[in-house]
Amino acid sequence: MQSALKSLLNRRPDHTDWQKIPWHEPEFSRRMLAEHVSQAHDLASRRLSTIDRHIQWIQRKLLSDQPARILDLGCGPGFYTSRLAALGHACTGMDISPASIEYARAHDSASTYILGDVLTLDFGTDYDLVMMLYGELNAFAPEAAAGIITRAHVALKPGGSLLLEASTYESIYRNCQVAASWYTTERGLFADEPYLCLNEARWDVDRAIDDMYVVLVESGEMQHYTTMHQAYTEDEYHALLTAFARVRIFPSLTGDVDNGNFWAIVADKAGG
Repeated sequence: MQSALKSLLNRRPDHTDWQKIPWHEPEFSRRMLAEHVSQAHDLASRRLSTIDRHIQWIQRKLLSDQPARILDLGCGPGFYTSRLAALGHACTGMDISPASIEYARAHDSASTYILGDVLTLDFGTDYDLVMMLYGELNAFAPEAAAGIITRAHVALKPGGSLLLEASTYESIYRNCQVAASWYTTERGLFADEPYLCLNEARWDVDRAIDDMYVVLVESGEMQHYTTMHQAYTEDEYHALLTAFARVRIFPSLTGDVDNGNFWAIVADKAGG
């Protein structure tokens, strides 16, 4: 424990390379799945009642109640994908989390679920709708996000649409303007044993950096996790989407003013 405390005191958070928490690691993925399926909060996936409202808007506003081929990038446990499949759409979900993909496959036999990194997976082609929700695009470095958008454009059929639920610049800035905090728990996202977690957030040239220092009570070992989120202005989102014929920005995935954390950005590919 003494060495962990020394590590905390001597910490020097100074990151240049883009970092994310280890969604791909099997044990971390398993613990994250418990957060996804929880109906006590909206921290990993939203509550199902909220997802149901989003599905209604997507079905009516973007799909006009017509059958479509849909690709869900960063699909998690398949909560959106499975609901769209139940409405008659042909859906494919991709995610880097093995536990989430296993859960999705077990609960939705109508869709195709692919385990892997969206930065390297083959998206395929001829989709009516490609979507990336809940601020997932902001968790990638700008050059990686631009690559995802380029490949999504290729994957769409003429006249198809890309749906991004993207974080507003203000929300990312606001979320990192908080004081350092800590908590203890018997078990949670970072371990199956008691631990203390110190959270620190900071702002660095249009990105929020969150450092999490986890001290395991039994061994005294300290683990360090970092996650980053890129902030974009409205003009910068438009610049990312210049390959598309039309870009529309809605205040939320219901079309109504929400809490101001996300925009629903719809980019339409030129028709054939």
